[in-house]
Amino acid sequence: MATISAWLVSFRLRTLPLALSTIIVGSFLAAFHHQFKWSVFILAVLTTLFLQILSNLANDYGDTKNGVDNQDRQGPKRSLQTGAITLSQMKTAIIIFISLSLISGVGLIFTGTKGLHLTYGWGFFVLGIAAIIAAMKYTMGKNPYGYAGLGDVFVFIFFGLVGTIGTYFLHTHEMPLRAFLPAMTMGFFSTGVLNLNNIRDNDNDALHGKNTLVVKAGIQVAKYYHAALLIAGMFCTILYSLKSGASIYQWIYLPAFIGIIRSIKVVNNNENPAALDVELKYLALSTLIFALLFGVGLLV
Repeated sequence: MATISAWLVSFRLRTLPLALSTIIVGSFLAAFHHQFKWSVFILAVLTTLFLQILSNLANDYGDTKNGVDNQDRQGPKRSLQTGAITLSQMKTAIIIFISLSLISGVGLIFTGTKGLHLTYGWGFFVLGIAAIIAAMKYTMGKNPYGYAGLGDVFVFIFFGLVGTIGTYFLHTHEMPLRAFLPAMTMGFFSTGVLNLNNIRDNDNDALHGKNTLVVKAGIQVAKYYHAALLIAGMFCTILYSLKSGASIYQWIYLPAFIGIIRSIKVVNNNENPAALDVELKYLALSTLIFALLFGVGLLV
């Protein structure tokens, strides 16, 4: 039997705050417009946690099957990689989290689309199934999109636009264009975290055919790309704030940009990819702090 600690390693708990940041931003935006619903928030949090853990488990399974998670890989050792969890046990866990994602997701859709035409419910259900497939196909199955350099696109869509705008819509039943600006911020920041991860793992990924954008473009271009992602994310939120009509206190999120700017500098100056592992935690934490301060600033 695999130990609890082995499963916690596979759950990758440090990735969960980043996943929740989109739900936080979408929910704060709804509260700013006086349409926040606790039932939607709680179910959105549960669904997001289940989907993120599913993605992490599927990523471990796929990378182990494809030989990417091996003794040469930088970063934390995975439980499949060390033998603490078997492939059969991981398959079972993946099925469990698919089921949990479906159960909480259906509850979220039912609660969030109540009173709307049935097509909205079905539309969100299709989107939920797409999210589950995306979580699994990053490294699993034939032709995983993470091995073709498409991971950045899917992260931007699901950890930015869908997570934020979808949450906002389930609270409010509205989808204003202005809300896409903070949603894009979350997408850019989340993609920055993935890019940082791929810079760290570049050598091992290239050796085993995982052709991320970093592998395709090279480390130096990836550093420029990292800066562009984070700068674009900050710009989108500043533009939203200039147009939002909120009080002067909305700008209290600006100190969170210190951590974002720090990430640009650290990555640009880095000569040892293995040393970037700790920066993943810092950037994810900076994104969470930004999400909280951004939301609080809207409400005070």
